[in-house]
Amino acid sequence: MKKYETLLLDVDDTLLDFQAAEKVALQKLFNEQNISLTPEMKARYKEINHGLWKSYEKGEISRDAVVNTRFSTLFKEFGREVDGLLLEETYQNFLGEGNQFVEGAFELIKSLQQQFDLYIVTNGVSKTQYKRLNAAGIFPYFKDIFVSEDTGFQKPMKEYFNYVFARIPNFELDKTLIIGDSFSADIVGGANSGIDTCWVNPKMLSNDSDIVPTYEIKKLDELYKILNIEKIKLPSFS
Repeated sequence: MKKYETLLLDVDDTLLDFQAAEKVALQKLFNEQNISLTPEMKARYKEINHGLWKSYEKGEISRDAVVNTRFSTLFKEFGREVDGLLLEETYQNFLGEGNQFVEGAFELIKSLQQQFDLYIVTNGVSKTQYKRLNAAGIFPYFKDIFVSEDTGFQKPMKEYFNYVFARIPNFELDKTLIIGDSFSADIVGGANSGIDTCWVNPKMLSNDSDIVPTYEIKKLDELYKILNIEKIKLPSFS
């Protein structure tokens, strides 16, 4: 069994439940604007947002183009002009409050921290990601945190990974594993940068690319066997 020393972990929908945080943040934003968040608007927002982030990952648009236009684009389609920058700032404040863990994530982090050097690798807005990670109480478990906004690059760009690798002491490619839910960002980026990859794929999405992840799991608990470590049992307060 391969022995790793450095683990790179994604945040959204790998460690923290972004879907839950997004749901609450959107509802609060729409409530503040006195607008009913209909299923149609929510679905359309997700389509617009997903498309913009995919373009960002490909290097076609900037991060600012993603976050500063998604709400103005959405509302314009529904016949309303809004200040996209203002809504984005409000949304990010609400989103930063979302620190719900993916099932088993906190136990995993505590278990991994005893035997590996842990690093966060995430695309997103720096202020929001730091706020969420701090609220979740997991800062002390990581050696460093690399948010795309701070690096000037984003996953899956090789420049992003080179930036990260250059800042990890005694870094070795063959002793590093990236763990994340985004195939296009985490798995493609990791594979193209020469490190092993673990695709967290709870929905069992199909892989139509030529890139095959080193590991593919449905639940975080499967990592204990892959990494050959014991799970720390947290005390129950119930």
